Amino acid sequence: MALSDEIKNYASTIQAEMKEKKGVHELSFVIAERKAFLTKKKLQYIAHLRIDDEVKEIKFTEMLKESGSGFSTGGGLDDGMTTGFGFKKEVYKTGTGGREGTIEEQSRLFGKDYSYKFDFKGIRKKIQELAQSAGYTVKYQITSIGL
Repeated sequence: MALSDEIKNYASTIQAEMKEKKGVHELSFVIAERKAFLTKKKLQYIAHLRIDDEVKEIKFTEMLKESGSGFSTGGGLDDGMTTGFGFKKEVYKTGTGGREGTIEEQSRLFGKDYSYKFDFKGIRKKIQELAQSAGYTVKYQITSIGL
């Protein structure tokens, strides 16, 4: 069985979505949600893996991504008047162009706004075990793997 298939099988056991785009595999799932008046935000774990079969190496990066949608008050008319309620969708990325740092640092930042228990070290360890058993080495990167 190919290493990417083994990682897909593992992803299904933790109820994560696994997709591939331009040679980069993305494993993702929602780890926390919070709701407020007419808004909803969710925190998502995302791991990117680039599997290089020729040199038997995996480049691995992970991040937390916050996204939200809902209604916001206020507006932005040029004459200074507000428009009242409006629909607003926001996406915040960490690790690429936004906040950077290790997943531990990101988790501490988001832990102020969300209540969750999440074992990101366990995911990293399992992927490393699968890679090593297939004869691959894992290179962990803080910055995102280019798509």
